[in-house]
Amino acid sequence: MNIRSLTRGDGVVIGAAVLLFIASFLDVASCDGPDAYCSNVPNTWGFNLGLGLGTYMTGVIGGALVAVARLLPQPRKVVGLDLGPVGVALTLAAAWGLLWWTIDAEGAGAGLILGLIASLILAAGAIATPLVPALQAALLPAPRPAAPQPYGGQPQGGYGYPGAPQAQQPYGGQPQAGQPFGGGQPQAPAPASAGDFSPFWFAVPVARPLFAEDGSPTPIAELAPGTWYLAVEQRGAALVAQTQDGRRGVLQDTSGIQRG
Repeated sequence: MNIRSLTRGDGVVIGAAVLLFIASFLDVASCDGPDAYCSNVPNTWGFNLGLGLGTYMTGVIGGALVAVARLLPQPRKVVGLDLGPVGVALTLAAAWGLLWWTIDAEGAGAGLILGLIASLILAAGAIATPLVPALQAALLPAPRPAAPQPYGGQPQGGYGYPGAPQAQQPYGGQPQAGQPFGGGQPQAPAPASAGDFSPFWFAVPVARPLFAEDGSPTPIAELAPGTWYLAVEQRGAALVAQTQDGRRGVLQDTSGIQRG
């Protein structure tokens, strides 16, 4: 998992889920007046366990699934269902349930009102994140090298970057061979395409899918912001990139990438 793969929309979802959990500990309903039967209804855990587990926690779990699906490098399924869509469905169910609980209550308390607001924000964030470009921006900015590097030098820090090099190498030059991948001076694969292309390190501004080299439409991995990857070949506007575990795939969207 890489926390830097979270987007602003994911931040909205996480914040709303936390707010929904807090709302479950506030009064469900309240009333004012001299009537002896008029009294505050305790929080959902002391009033109705079905409301707490079946509605409030449904939204909290849904928000957690949406965030976890974003953190995982590859899509995961449970009983054949993707975690992300399942999480979105749970947030919608929680918002729908709290809407009717609030309408049906004679005097909605702080717990119901705050819970309804949080559930609506939660569902809206889960649905809008894949659709609104502003919500797809990285929640945390990609780290930059601690100090400017000379042209041709390897930046420090991040996946695969070496320690102090033994000798200065030209930009994109072949690193020293015989050392482990991701530690010391990495061994860059020889470029597979003709021409003067040289392998280079890069980072993506937002999470982007990496597709198989055979043209399959199913992503084999997801490149996360804040992590350095090795470009080993250029195919038109696309790049063939190598991940931390040695897998290679095609990065079709190369706009805004940061070169090392």
